Amino acid sequence: MRLTSPAFRDGGEIPTKYTSDGIDVSPPLAWTDVPRGTKSLALIVDDPDAPNPEEPTTTWVHWVVFDLPPDRDHLHESVGKLAHGHVGLNDWNRAAWGGPSPPIGRHRYFFKLYALDRVLELPRATKVELERAMLGHVLAEATLIGTYKRHKAASS
Repeated sequence: MRLTSPAFRDGGEIPTKYTSDGIDVSPPLAWTDVPRGTKSLALIVDDPDAPNPEEPTTTWVHWVVFDLPPDRDHLHESVGKLAHGHVGLNDWNRAAWGGPSPPIGRHRYFFKLYALDRVLELPRATKVELERAMLGHVLAEATLIGTYKRHKAASS
């Protein structure tokens, strides 16, 4: 399976538009080669460099999406509610995209797509709850990494 974005290349900088310094909408994503037998797709976006990439102490969750239909091959920019699928809770306790907002340095953002052999049908799951439900059900996964460093001083 392969995960890409027309907004940034793997390992490249996430455009400001998709961050708290911009309009903070989710970036467009696309994927290919979903394996046969996939019943649903799940997506987790997190930042393992929080709060300081020199001394990270936590992985901050920016987006949790699951129960996407297996025949779906993309997510448009600025995803809000989904007609098919669910948005779980990020680390701001919101069922929404929360764009990069690193307090210091350049952070990495891991977009991880999972092909699952079942539909999970969870309530507003967190990353931990989603990962627990996915155990033993992952057929394939793909990762896209974007980076971001604030170009202006963070508001106090």
